[in-house]
Amino acid sequence: MDLFGTAGIRGDARETVTPSLAQRVGQAAAADAIEEENGAVEFVVARDGRVTGEALVDAMASGLTSAGADVIEIGQAPTPALAYASQGRYGVAITASHNPPEDNGIKLFVDGEEYGGKAEARIEDRIEAGTEPTAWEDWGTRESAAVLPEYREAVVDYAERFGADLDGLRVVVDCGNGMAGLATPAVLRELGAEVVTLNGNVDGHFPGRGSKPTEATLGDCIDFLDDGEFDLGIAHDGDADRIVVLTGDGDVVHEDTVLAMLAEEYVAAADSEDPATVTTPNASARIDERVRAAGGRVERVALGYLHDGIADAREGGADVAFAAEPWKHVHTRFGGWIDGVASAAVLARLVAETPLAERREPIRERPYTKVSVPCADHAKVGAMARLAETLPERFPEASVDDEYGVRLELPDASWVLVRPSGTEPYLRIYAESDDVETLAGAAETVVEDAIEDASGNAPENTA
Repeated sequence: MDLFGTAGIRGDARETVTPSLAQRVGQAAAADAIEEENGAVEFVVARDGRVTGEALVDAMASGLTSAGADVIEIGQAPTPALAYASQGRYGVAITASHNPPEDNGIKLFVDGEEYGGKAEARIEDRIEAGTEPTAWEDWGTRESAAVLPEYREAVVDYAERFGADLDGLRVVVDCGNGMAGLATPAVLRELGAEVVTLNGNVDGHFPGRGSKPTEATLGDCIDFLDDGEFDLGIAHDGDADRIVVLTGDGDVVHEDTVLAMLAEEYVAAADSEDPATVTTPNASARIDERVRAAGGRVERVALGYLHDGIADAREGGADVAFAAEPWKHVHTRFGGWIDGVASAAVLARLVAETPLAERREPIRERPYTKVSVPCADHAKVGAMARLAETLPERFPEASVDDEYGVRLELPDASWVLVRPSGTEPYLRIYAESDDVETLAGAAETVVEDAIEDASGNAPENTA
């Protein structure tokens, strides 16, 4: 059984994430938590604004309580607020994040962090074995609570450690009809900013724009900023764990540049000898450059396993000052969850201290490309094993990291990564360089040869 992906369970609410599944996940999660804690447990449950969310919360609460857990419902809330509320207990977010409105999903939390792979595997095993209610006298209780005001206040208190007061800063926030409308504008106003909100009403149909904030879906926000009357633009996805940053005149700031700005700030502020930033192999070398300049180092972990990477780095003795993958940031001094609202607050105060253009100036933003090369699933292992030898041979001057794919960093900080897609029959090539087409093209030739060796079929390129 493979229920969980890299961000919980997601899919069509009629075919995949059904009330029946939610109930079974609830029973399995409660039984597992009670066994882990050897006693009573509480689960905080929240949902985003999707039409199917209320029914799924009812089914989840039914599963949790019938297996013996007490349930505290906090209603509609950003996923970061649910994670905040799960500190010291367990949590469930009913959300499909940036997926389309017909989808929904389930994310499980414990003590402020998403479940890791081992915990998710235990839940899957229990569901596969069959889930049943516990004895009637052991069923749990169900109540409601308000968490949003406390969460918003906590974000404000945390952000005030950085940058400068927002008095006079003008910010546009595109909430995308999602959960950010319940948090980000209020937080920024509390910090002193003048805020204009777009698509701030919660609507599970996402009428204002698609729930995934991209340059293509943010056209109205970009047009609104075009006059240059604002200092900063911010956009969120459906559950407010992701953030996209725009300049005051409507240009989308590359997600790795945003990551580099935050990483440099956090590493510079760290009071330790070994401050580290944890990120993913496809993240830009501009992050390494700025982290090194601030006196820290970068550790990389497989895409979708950010929390495991944080844990591994800490086990190795590192002080993890910040962790992120594109668009998703873990503010480790605030909590162990991905939090787009906290990112908005911290970034706004940094921009109030030093304008965005000046903060971007020392960051080398080289051209970036991604190429997908067809590779049958059965040939991926052999091709990647071959590439572990042939890519370093093609680029002998590069340093090599083959823990999560094959990533080569050249002396000028250009880099190329090859990794297998986990969902499609491709090997992905990521490259960043002043001459990115030449670098990617050279890597692509090596990748095609490796695939041919592994499968006996020469691939056709699809960029």
